[in-house]
Amino acid sequence: MSPAVFAGRFDDRAVAVTGAAQGIGRTVATRIAAEGGAVVLIDRSEIVHEVAKELRRSGFDAHSVTADLETFTGAQAAIDEARAQHGRIDVLINNVGGTIWAKPYEHYTPEQIQAEVQRSLFPTLWTCRAVLPHMIARSAGTIVNVSSVATRGVNRVPYAAAKGGVNAITASLALEVAQYGIRVVASAPGGTDAPPRRVSRGPAAQDEQEVAWYRQIVDQTVDSSLLKRYGSLDEQAAAITFLASDEASYITGTVLPVAGGDQG
Repeated sequence: MSPAVFAGRFDDRAVAVTGAAQGIGRTVATRIAAEGGAVVLIDRSEIVHEVAKELRRSGFDAHSVTADLETFTGAQAAIDEARAQHGRIDVLINNVGGTIWAKPYEHYTPEQIQAEVQRSLFPTLWTCRAVLPHMIARSAGTIVNVSSVATRGVNRVPYAAAKGGVNAITASLALEVAQYGIRVVASAPGGTDAPPRRVSRGPAAQDEQEVAWYRQIVDQTVDSSLLKRYGSLDEQAAAITFLASDEASYITGTVLPVAGGDQG
């Protein structure tokens, strides 16, 4: 089934999407462009330029930026370039993150724990900080963070901690900035079917034990879903674009699970 496209829903909106080279981020950016938004796709992979080029060939307003959002310097540079395209950012969608390793917590090294948190918490923390002065000055803006229901899941404790931090950012920042007319919301995807990644999140399983640990994640994800399946990229994008749109104008500080009934 083809996803519904609401023509004009993002007309006159400048929307920055991080992690936009593939997966959920790419699907979200494509949908917002089809719905009239001027999109700036941000990713550390050069693939993001191919995606933006494809969107422009389809007649959409799309620009691409490469940046390492795990540092504040990279996040600030990306936000500055995104702003320069249209003079403003109406919506920021923070989609960077993803599990690097899959194993019980006692098997993580300190360096791996830090890397997981650096990957899945700091890009959201930094880009929110970079965009806020601009949104506050305009007394307008929407931030949509992409969290995860894996805040309650097996074999991903550091990732769960990072996404728990994203939930905390969403709740606390929404409380701070509502006075400026800024909304801060989040979606929490569950397991999502997607094509093979062109840039992997981490090393492939090295032995039978690592394969079994990853299988535990898959099994728990399906078992925790009332619908007993993974979602699709379009199902995740539908929730995120709704939260980013004016249709959600009375929603802030909320984390919406999109996981077939798994509340996380």
